[in-house]
Amino acid sequence: MVTADRTARTALAAAAIEPADERDEVDALTLGRRIRDRRTARGMTLGALANAVDRAPSQVSAIENGKREPRLSMLRTIALALGTSVDELLRTDAPSERAALEIAVERAQRGPVFAALGLPQFRVGKGFSDQTLETILALHHEIDRLHRERAATPEEARRANAELRAEMRARDNFYPELEQKAAELLDAVGHAGGPVSHQLVADMASHLGYSLHYVGDLPHSTRSVTDKHNGRVYLPTQQSPSRDSRSPILQALASHLLGHEEPGNYGEFLRQRIETNYLTAAILLPEQAAVRFLSEAKNLRRISMEELRDAFAVSYETAAHRFTNLATARIDIPVHFTKVHESGTIIKAYENDRVRFPSDALGAIEGTTMCRSWTARTVFDVEDRFSPWYQYTDTPSGTFWCTSRIEKAKEGEYSVSVGVPFEHVKWFRGRETPHRAVSRCPDESCCRRPPGAMAEKWADASWPAARTPTSLLAALPTGTFPGVDQTEVYQFLEAHAPRA
Repeated sequence: MVTADRTARTALAAAAIEPADERDEVDALTLGRRIRDRRTARGMTLGALANAVDRAPSQVSAIENGKREPRLSMLRTIALALGTSVDELLRTDAPSERAALEIAVERAQRGPVFAALGLPQFRVGKGFSDQTLETILALHHEIDRLHRERAATPEEARRANAELRAEMRARDNFYPELEQKAAELLDAVGHAGGPVSHQLVADMASHLGYSLHYVGDLPHSTRSVTDKHNGRVYLPTQQSPSRDSRSPILQALASHLLGHEEPGNYGEFLRQRIETNYLTAAILLPEQAAVRFLSEAKNLRRISMEELRDAFAVSYETAAHRFTNLATARIDIPVHFTKVHESGTIIKAYENDRVRFPSDALGAIEGTTMCRSWTARTVFDVEDRFSPWYQYTDTPSGTFWCTSRIEKAKEGEYSVSVGVPFEHVKWFRGRETPHRAVSRCPDESCCRRPPGAMAEKWADASWPAARTPTSLLAALPTGTFPGVDQTEVYQFLEAHAPRA
């Protein structure tokens, strides 16, 4: 039992130190330890091996300590002297648990943490117990984690988000593997068509080995909490009027179904969130039924987000998201999507239709400000909030048509918009709209710079009091699951776990 536990800790520490793309490649440290292990197993001294290969003992010592890589001809000579093969010496695994510990500590000393702290390197000899080496590795791992966490700046998160958006664009935001997962789960619970009911979602949970429990004390930083040990999903008793009550259940099940592990960085966290949301939408709007519905609507030239929403009993935002999954890959229509806060800040965005959204130097769209002339902004000035808003927008990259609707959340109002290039508007309801605007963004004269006469009149006569967002100086949420208080979650699980 002790040996198994030690092996697990050693592997974890080594994996934390060693870059992922190097773990399957032999390195000088592992090669040196394998040579030393083979030599000592044969009862051969360092001097004897040096004589056998016609090298100085100091040279052989440098090879065994991973400070020098032997040429292939020398490696053949060493293998012959040790009665083994080159392939055996070049294996990527450490020859023993002790050797794995020593390699991990040596690797840690050569890494950026030791260098940044100005720590001197030391020789990892037999005088160090396994427990001492494990303690050094644990301390190194924690310092490294804190450094990486502190380096998880908004720039890192925005860069990761921009990379994911580029991948989504390249795939037309269509993921066949997730569609297959959704279809298999729907088949397993006997879905025969029509909207996916709350009862059917509960059946999915039961099929996957989970029971649903509604509680009034769910940790405030969570939408749901899954107890994987006892097969329970905890959900809030009070549901947000703007949120589909099925979504939190499906999102919790999606993470289980996709085999998500604890994210190691913001990129993994964002990817898991995108996959979870995609799979949830693919279950609520099954691919075959949704494609059939959209194909018929295209034939009738009356594609509508409202009708897609109503046909599958989902929210407008879910319908709009799902349309972006299927529009290009399945009915050959390029598309763009935005979710914009009433302040003008872009919360979410996707495009594969040549539209140009504002972006920062990292290529990130989210967090930038949408042009005032775009449908996503003009819809806030419309008095009729119950009817869809349609608009054409002429831009430097072409003319685009959009349909938009206002939704509410605790953070305020936001618009959800779906749009297409002018040549594809013929397939949509609302194409006859008379509403039209011109956007010259990113030219600042479009909407970011006030007209000259107005600026001259008020530049020295105005003093607005800014409503500074509370997040302005806040660091990004930290932790394995950013923004989640894990202590609160563990205390919650401890309080609700079934008693023997």
